[in-house]
Amino acid sequence: MMSLTVAVTGANRGIGLALTKEFVQKGYTVFALCRNASPALEQLNVKVVTGVDVASEQGLNTMVEALAGVKIDILVCNAGILRDEQLGRLNVDTIREQFEVNALAPLLVVERLQHQLVDGGKVAMITSRMGSITDNTSGGRYGYRMSKAALNIASVSLAQDLAPRNIAVGIYHPGYVQTDMVNMGGDISSTMAAERITGLIDSLSMDTTGVFKHSNGETLPW
Repeated sequence: MMSLTVAVTGANRGIGLALTKEFVQKGYTVFALCRNASPALEQLNVKVVTGVDVASEQGLNTMVEALAGVKIDILVCNAGILRDEQLGRLNVDTIREQFEVNALAPLLVVERLQHQLVDGGKVAMITSRMGSITDNTSGGRYGYRMSKAALNIASVSLAQDLAPRNIAVGIYHPGYVQTDMVNMGGDISSTMAAERITGLIDSLSMDTTGVFKHSNGETLPW
């Protein structure tokens, strides 16, 4: 078994925690980045780095300092937030907040860590099919949809810009997952989502870089 080094943002709960567990089971060295640790995360054999609010300069600096000199094989940008705005009661603050966390922060994480990614490495962006323009048949959720669409196009640009180093970028919708974000209302467990996503990361190559995929393997429309 090849031992790889993985960094995961938002690793303290939900899909991030489940992904961290999957990587541990594969025997990888995992840097679990989060704002605050959780008891479940602390029980794992990983390097927990707290104080990493990816939407703040201080949090990004904390991440960079903790990972100084570390060569990263797989970088998973998972941290994200979900708020709810509807036409007629738009909240500009929560829309901006989602852009900061869901779209801009993952790009900045890659920007700050790009030189520590090994040539031939992989970046996984955890997005949502709610960022799909074609798939939007219900409206609403303005900040979340807009921020995830922005993340998707940023990820495609990253796939182009990292291609000379053979670094592949996966863009993954985990499914409707039972997490705190949706009050456990999903239809698959975070464990199943993590198993699927790690499988997609395993098979990710330069042939599939920049492709928007459901965790079940289906290619999603932009």
